[in-house]
Amino acid sequence: MKNLFITASILLIFFSQLVFAQTDDQNVSKCDCKECHQFDFWIGKWKVEWLNQDSTMSEGKNTVNSILDGCAIEENFDGNPGMNFRGKSFSVFNHNHKVWQQTWVDTEGFYLLFNGGMQDDKMILARKVETTNGPLIQRMVFYNIQKDSFTWNWESSTYNAKNWKLNWKIHYTRI
Repeated sequence: MKNLFITASILLIFFSQLVFAQTDDQNVSKCDCKECHQFDFWIGKWKVEWLNQDSTMSEGKNTVNSILDGCAIEENFDGNPGMNFRGKSFSVFNHNHKVWQQTWVDTEGFYLLFNGGMQDDKMILARKVETTNGPLIQRMVFYNIQKDSFTWNWESSTYNAKNWKLNWKIHYTRI
């Protein structure tokens, strides 16, 4: 009987350790990793300004929020009054692939998917598309990142990605 009591006590201690260890692991958020916070600089309310093709300046706003308990970033771009264009994106760090992924939709009916991450001091998200002229790479580059400002470029290149064409440059200033 004494051996049965000792064995039962040891098993109880062992299984209670397993239960508590699982509970501790469950309390650690998958979204609390170093990479998961690489886009935190973007969170906030922003005045956005860009130079049009006719050399006039336009402005709009972009509100970026941390959502889903810090597991995703939601962007709400409004080009008004500078242009009648609005868009929304959702960005998340994909733990399985170790990359940031973003889905973009807008008032022109576009649905774009991007992958990427930090490269040195720049956040770069890119996608490959097939066009009538052959493959094309499009990318967003967030750079000159400061506490209250940064610059964003929309660029494109042929499939070899040796030379990049600047399509749109936006300067962000925190409101």
